[in-house]
Amino acid sequence: MAAHKIICWDCGKVIDDVYADTCASCGGLLTIKMDLEPLKNMRPKDLHKTPIGVWRYAPFLPADPMKKVSIHEGGTPLYDCSALGNEIGIKDLHVKYDGANPTGSFKDRGMTVGVSHASEIGAKVVGCASTGNTSASLAAYAAKAGMRCAVFLPSGKVAAGKLAQAMFFGAKVISVDGNFDEALNIARKLSEERSLYLLNSINPYRPEGQKTVLFEIMDQLSYNVPDRIILPVGNAGNISAVHKALVELEEIGWITEIPMLTGIQAEGAMPIVKAFASGKKDFIPEEHPETVATAIRIGNPISGRKALKAIYSTGGCSVSVTDAEIIDAQKLLGRTEGIGVEPASAASVAGAKKLVDSGIIDRNEKVVCICTGNALKDPDTIISSCAPPVRCSKDMDEIRKILSQ
Repeated sequence: MAAHKIICWDCGKVIDDVYADTCASCGGLLTIKMDLEPLKNMRPKDLHKTPIGVWRYAPFLPADPMKKVSIHEGGTPLYDCSALGNEIGIKDLHVKYDGANPTGSFKDRGMTVGVSHASEIGAKVVGCASTGNTSASLAAYAAKAGMRCAVFLPSGKVAAGKLAQAMFFGAKVISVDGNFDEALNIARKLSEERSLYLLNSINPYRPEGQKTVLFEIMDQLSYNVPDRIILPVGNAGNISAVHKALVELEEIGWITEIPMLTGIQAEGAMPIVKAFASGKKDFIPEEHPETVATAIRIGNPISGRKALKAIYSTGGCSVSVTDAEIIDAQKLLGRTEGIGVEPASAASVAGAKKLVDSGIIDRNEKVVCICTGNALKDPDTIISSCAPPVRCSKDMDEIRKILSQ
């Protein structure tokens, strides 16, 4: 296991309580401080004895790879999307498709590390609040680890594909009469009571696994650093994890430049966008977030301040896109590149298009859009936004007429 310690992101205090999710002294968020000294004598190729995937980067992770709870997560494609780039006006555009993870979303990266740590400390019950993807992932990894799992979902606000996964993997699914933030409050109270080990992204071990999406992008680009990386932002753990990975790579000398991190939110749930527009380092929570992109329908993002720091310190930006722009981008990605993503994932592509049109993204930039979830996570939205099947008889002339239209 790589040497590390849990510290407060705000005041720097070392935290000894493995169940803590905030600092007892100041209430600040927690993070993992890795001992990177051993890596300063390594080069990227030294890791290539292990297949690409989360655990290739074990020297950067605070969990024992010999005791890992894994279902072969990571190693997802980085597509060269020239057809999509031509449509939206970016010459060198790539899509990192994390919907190819085992449960269909980027959450598997964080969950393999988080559940591995839970196993190391002897936790018997794990839990989370979720808009869908976190619950699906945690349920799968808890099943693999032989742990009991409880997930708290906002009533009526979870896509069918994600709910089905959590149920299928054997989690105790509890539908809370409220939104995501209210479901998370319940899960956190149970964690404080030691009734479960909380594995939302407020857990400092989860983002450590999510860092690996950046490590893979750099591997797949042969360490040619892109100008900009664009991510959907909901609870904001992913963009802050990517920033942490970039800082670590810069610290050990593997990169000398940092890409602009750009966070995209849905217009109906955009506290980070509003804070960025005002130049603030903190955000005002939104009480009733609403968007078709259920995975980012979050009004009080746990890692929101971390996300703002990531955006400001890299010279990036944060903008919102409408639900219509999200659905249009989802269809465009599918019809130009054959890549199927859920609506929240398409926010990164919608944001790229909007930023090109507004002149913020230069058409000559090397851009990576991270798409976080598989299209089949939310089939109902796809069906409702597409033309219905054409009904016809078995008459061949009628069928030929339909095909010719």
